[in-house]
Amino acid sequence: MAGLLDLDQLKTFVVICETGSFTRAADVVHKTQSAVSMQIRRLEERIGKPLFARDGRSSKLTPEGERLLAYARRMVKLNDETIAAFDEAELSGRIRLGTPDDYADRFLPEILARFARSNPRVEVTVVCEPSPQLVELVRQNELDVAIITYVREKAPAEVIRREPLLWVTSARHAAHEEPVLPLALGRPTCNWRRAAVEALDEVRRPHRTLYASWNSTAVGAAVLAGLAVSVLPESAIRPGMRVLTEADGFPRLPVCEIGLLRSWHQASPVIDALAGHIVQSLDNLTNGAVLAAE
Repeated sequence: MAGLLDLDQLKTFVVICETGSFTRAADVVHKTQSAVSMQIRRLEERIGKPLFARDGRSSKLTPEGERLLAYARRMVKLNDETIAAFDEAELSGRIRLGTPDDYADRFLPEILARFARSNPRVEVTVVCEPSPQLVELVRQNELDVAIITYVREKAPAEVIRREPLLWVTSARHAAHEEPVLPLALGRPTCNWRRAAVEALDEVRRPHRTLYASWNSTAVGAAVLAGLAVSVLPESAIRPGMRVLTEADGFPRLPVCEIGLLRSWHQASPVIDALAGHIVQSLDNLTNGAVLAAE
């Protein structure tokens, strides 16, 4: 397949994937829905493969569409970076960043320090909420960038980091040895909570949730006090915690994926700059530390 791909078509394709709708994408790229559909048809003709498949009343990406999305994001990003590299105007203004509180604890100090050094005239507003609320805030145009726990069905984010999800208990207590395992987890809609409960149910380990909170500090305090067992990504483990493995009778958990979600309502050099710093700070997908999902 020789020739060049149309960058405008690729950008429209990315926006469709990120908004989850041809109609919403048309609003973002300032085109009619028929023009957006025509762009995708021409892109499919250029690729020689279908990119979307009908699923009831909606459309979903084909395997070829999934492959193209990764390349399209990189090409659009490189285009934006190239233009920014020749724009000598210093960035200024405001940007709204959302993150769960546990990611804020672990990742924000480095991200904000690096971003402030490069862009001292940009004001950053940080909002700490659980991932589902952050997705909604981006959809409502109340956030420009969000770091979220990635769940494919809930948000078409760019995965920028993978870590093992681990069972943790207090290093000085034995809550993990109780006949009915006491748990400190997120709220019922938390995906880590769901993964933990399903894993315990599968091995028929009796358990009860004693503490439920969106706040990672509160969950960590219950673990450190020896009151309960919890599940955390590898980078969130604190001194005083002990990791429990299959040798301790605890089943393996799925990999935790962290995603970057950008506003599809507008694009700006400031958004691109902050997103770039986030990727550079969190990325462990290109340094040999990738963990394959089981």
